[in-house]
This record gives sequence, C-alpha cells and structure tokens, in this order.
Amino acid sequence: NFGEGISEAIMNERANGAFVSLSDFLSRAGSKNLNKKSLEALIKCGALDRFTEGENGRMQLIENLDTMLTFHRDATSAVSQDTLFAVQAPTLTLPPSEKVLPLIEKLNWEHELLGIYISGHPLDAYKTVASKAGTNISEILREPPKGLLVILPVLITEVRTILSKKGEKMAFIKVSDKTGDIEAVVFPKLFKDHAERIVAGTCILIKAKITNRNGEFSLAIENLK
Repeated sequence: NFGEGISEAIMNERANGAFVSLSDFLSRAGSKNLNKKSLEALIKCGALDRFTEGENGRMQLIENLDTMLTFHRDATSAVSQDTLFAVQAPTLTLPPSEKVLPLIEKLNWEHELLGIYISGHPLDAYKTVASKAGTNISEILREPPKGLLVILPVLITEVRTILSKKGEKMAFIKVSDKTGDIEAVVFPKLFKDHAERIVAGTCILIKAKITNRNGEFSLAIENLK
C-alpha cells in the first residue's frame, strides 16, 4: 500500500536524524517512489500526524496532496542539483481544512492500511452498551458463558453470503470487539430483515447462541440491531 521501496527509503533517511517538520520530511524523502499513492497511504495511516495540529490534520494533508508532491519534487531536485553546499529546507505552509474527518473513516483508513486500529476502535462509541454486555469475544472463546446465550456489541469485519438449501440468502460473517473475533451465522429470515445492516464496517448489537462444532466456537445470531 505504501509503494515499493518507500518504507526502506524513509527508514534509511531517518538514520540521519529524525524528521522535525513536514517540510523536512518532504525535502529529505528523496525516493522517487514517493508518489501520490504512497504519500496518501502515509497520511491515511497516521504516519504524518506528528506534523499536524488538531483533529483535522489528516484531512488537511489529504486536501493538499498535490501541493505537497510539488514541494517534494522541487525540494529534492534543488538538493540533487547542488550537493556541494548545505541546502536549508524551505518551509511549507498548508491552509487548514474546514472538513471534519469522522472518526470511523479515520479508523477504516488505519485498518485498511495497517490491519489494526490506532486512533481508537469503532465500538468506542458504544462503551455503555459494552459495559452491560457482561462478556466479550475473548471470554466466549476461552470459557463460554453458562446458558450459551449472549448479548454483545460487535463490529462486522467480513461478510460471505450463500444460498440455503431452499434457495434463500443467508450469511456467514466474522464479528469482532476489542478483545478478539469470532465467526457467526445469520440465517435466512433474519438476513432478509436486516440485509442492509449486515455489511463490513457496521457496528451491531447481537443476541446469539454459542455453538461448538468439533471444538470450534461460533455464534448463531438470533436477533440484531
């Protein structure tokens, strides 16, 4: 996602000293692999957060991608043309962004690029509900609650739809919370009623039975909202 060679180039330059500003980073990241795609990935995963201020820092950088790339090309070209003298990096000032970046979008960027969440978790908005659940996925996998029925908030991370033997659509999904993930099944009637909600990236509250097949625990969802 970051582009071939760019990570190594950045780490090699870091050995010469930490990047102290956005201007310093763009002037010293001399790899020709720092293109629009790789720079956008660095911004979205939070790698350049330290060079911004406020909650809209990433959006500010995204909105000024072309300006940053032009600065990078000009700065690195100037350095390469005059290697006999110390060249002081010019200063780049970007206009602030007026667009608010939703936390869930920021988290989705992080998860897409890094496979983990850095700035929080999508379920953080439902802490009160989570505290009332009485269990979590890690506990379910380790020691299934008595009664084998649970109610808990989860994040849908994967969805695979199939047709039942009667030709009705149903889904096998993977759900997660801050402690782990588990497979779950949504049977035809429930899937028909909630198909628009059963998509990756959606937080839902589920009522489900814990099933154990050959030592593999999963959830059979009875209801959701």
